[in-house]
Amino acid sequence: MYVMSLSSAASTTQSGLSTITAEIAALTRNISGATDTTVYSRKIANVATTSSGAQVVSLTRASNQAVFDNVLSATAATAAQQAISAGLDALNQTIGDVSGSTSGSASTATSPAALISSFDNALQTYSASPSDSTAAAAAVAAAKSLVSGMNSASVTVQQARETADSGMASSVAAINSLLTQFQTANQQVVSGLASGADVTDAQDQRDTILQQLSQQIGISTTAGSNGEMSIYGDSGVTLFQGGVARTLTFEATHTYTASTAGNAVYVDGAAITGGSATMPIASGNLAGLATLRDTIAPTYQTQLDNMAGALINSFAESDQAGAGPSLPGLFTTLGATALPGANGGLASQISVNASVDPSQGGNANLLRDGGISDTANTNYTYNTSGASSFTGRLSQLTSNLSATQTFSSAGGIATSASLSNYAAASVSWLEAERSSVSSSSSYQSTLLSTASTALSNATGVNINDEMSKMLDLEQSFSASAKLLTSINDMFNALAAAIIG
Repeated sequence: MYVMSLSSAASTTQSGLSTITAEIAALTRNISGATDTTVYSRKIANVATTSSGAQVVSLTRASNQAVFDNVLSATAATAAQQAISAGLDALNQTIGDVSGSTSGSASTATSPAALISSFDNALQTYSASPSDSTAAAAAVAAAKSLVSGMNSASVTVQQARETADSGMASSVAAINSLLTQFQTANQQVVSGLASGADVTDAQDQRDTILQQLSQQIGISTTAGSNGEMSIYGDSGVTLFQGGVARTLTFEATHTYTASTAGNAVYVDGAAITGGSATMPIASGNLAGLATLRDTIAPTYQTQLDNMAGALINSFAESDQAGAGPSLPGLFTTLGATALPGANGGLASQISVNASVDPSQGGNANLLRDGGISDTANTNYTYNTSGASSFTGRLSQLTSNLSATQTFSSAGGIATSASLSNYAAASVSWLEAERSSVSSSSSYQSTLLSTASTALSNATGVNINDEMSKMLDLEQSFSASAKLLTSINDMFNALAAAIIG
């Protein structure tokens, strides 16, 4: 009976030592994982009492799905705002220097608004001294600076769209790669749970992939009873289901003009970006880039085109005999034989008519006299007497420049304003977009930081707690080891008594 009691005690003590060893191993993993740069959740050794003593029956990890979902949502929202913000910074080069070291004024001399103002001033100076050839040349030079600024601004807009399109291609490639990686990790979890293996590291790997994926596209997830997970875009489109990753497809467009419509991103034949998207995504880097390429940049391009159209129309020359059509005067486009209609990209095409440009062999005084559009047709000449003091045409031009005009509503700002006021409204619109995105980005970043901290508190490793538990376990191990030694001594004593 004594032998059986000692054997039972020894078995129970050995079971306890094994359990403590397993718990120490889990703590050791936690302490090591605390410095992991990827997702690492605290591992928990679950102990149960059996007929043979305490035993680690399973190893699980700390988790909080609701908080993790908040992290994914905030990550996607932040990424979208950051993508838009970078694009707006590029567009802002058209109205001034983008510098993180300055608060920045809304407009500098490079903005269309400032260039229009400079041209208006030069034109009024010439109108006050119509016989001054230097003032005439200065007005034409100001006009050339204006069209050069508008040409450059249009190029900048299309470059921003090209950059966004390239970014979309990279984002799609990243999403496809991450979904493939997720498929492997997900299978490890499912098969491991079925066999009773430790799947906590595979679960952490899945979460790491999900966080990386949410940077590219807003997502939500669901989990099945067997541990399998499904992933959906924030629009509801299926990205991963039934253990199979869906493939995103996208054909990049490498060169953009104002009339270029970028291609959509598709999942299973459904467009998730672009104006024709049936399931448009709303967050993530991909969504932000698509918004910049397809909405923000084209709206700004329309504003520039509206200004270019207004300039051409304001300076158009009419047939003084009343028989011919109005023709482009000071401002025109290459090869134009009529006033432009609705023309996307007009800001990239506008130029100063060669016949009035001294650098191209033209006569700057035609701005005063008329006949810019057709020097061979005197019907378009306003100063028929050739008087150097003639101010009628110049007064008409300055009046046209300040008159209220009608603009396309596609520009997203005023549809009835003077050209200078419209240009100023364009600057304000771009600055307001940047301010709004900056505020939203800061807000989303704060949400992400808060959610990440909450997730860390709920599932992360606290080194002090783990070390404290480690000391307790080491003491328990030492006590159990001493007890096992005492039982062994009792066995030896009992054996010696029986033999003796």
